[in-house]
Amino acid sequence: MTTNLQAYQHYLVKEKNYSPLTVRAYVDDILSFQNYLLEHSIALEEVVYSNVRNWIVLLMEQKISPTSINRKISSLKSYYKFLLKIKQISVNPLLKHKSLKTAKKIQIPFSEIELKEVLLDDVDLNDFETVRNRFIVELFYTTGIRRAELINLKLNSVDEIKKTLKVLGKRNKERVLPILDSTFVLYHQYKIQRFKLECIEDKDVLILSKKGCKISESFVYRLINDYFSNVSKKEKKSPHVLRHTFATHLLNNGADLNSVKELLGHVSLSSTQIYTHSSLSELKKVYQDAHPRNKK
Repeated sequence: MTTNLQAYQHYLVKEKNYSPLTVRAYVDDILSFQNYLLEHSIALEEVVYSNVRNWIVLLMEQKISPTSINRKISSLKSYYKFLLKIKQISVNPLLKHKSLKTAKKIQIPFSEIELKEVLLDDVDLNDFETVRNRFIVELFYTTGIRRAELINLKLNSVDEIKKTLKVLGKRNKERVLPILDSTFVLYHQYKIQRFKLECIEDKDVLILSKKGCKISESFVYRLINDYFSNVSKKEKKSPHVLRHTFATHLLNNGADLNSVKELLGHVSLSSTQIYTHSSLSELKKVYQDAHPRNKK
């Protein structure tokens, strides 16, 4: 890794407060571009836009999706802004670059009926894994947290007096979320079973495996997919779909967009607005019921 790239990595960690996963993703994208440049004997600091354009063409020929290419270029933009800042270059080669057009994928949330079916079954309160799995589903649906946020919850993230959950989101931004009574009951049942584990390796982590270790992202994905496979025929059944469902159900039941934005931990309102399309059917119903021209 070059000196400039090491300095950039340090900048992302210390000044931008990016998470280790985010930093790794940025650096990997830049290293990927650097490897391409090495084949043409070009240094990162000597790049002109035609080099970037040729790399984009190569990525497209390799069937890399426009979304993934845009992410890689976004990493390069950030890096070259940094080089400009520390005066290692005089012109940003990506200054006038425009992102590739991408098809917007519509995320279909679970219905309220599907959620009721999933949460209808009684839980064996004496079985650690059963209580934990149900607690995870409840947390996703009643707080809208991200998968990484759930995995990184600590024991002290829960304020039992105020019934709130402290979440560390993207860019290490904290937010405090209310906990519903149903979730709080499951939290207590899970905590009882958690302390019965024979060996706990990650003692400060809230959600553990049966071996007492921090759970993985793949484990959480499989859990949600398995949980909803019996009640939903939707193609995608993931933690993100549950987060999407949380936002959609709140909006459908009268929550305002700004409140949902705060609960989700979004920086801008535009990030939250992607969830409003799911409320269109509800909006259409209200519109048809309320408009005078539709009354017979």
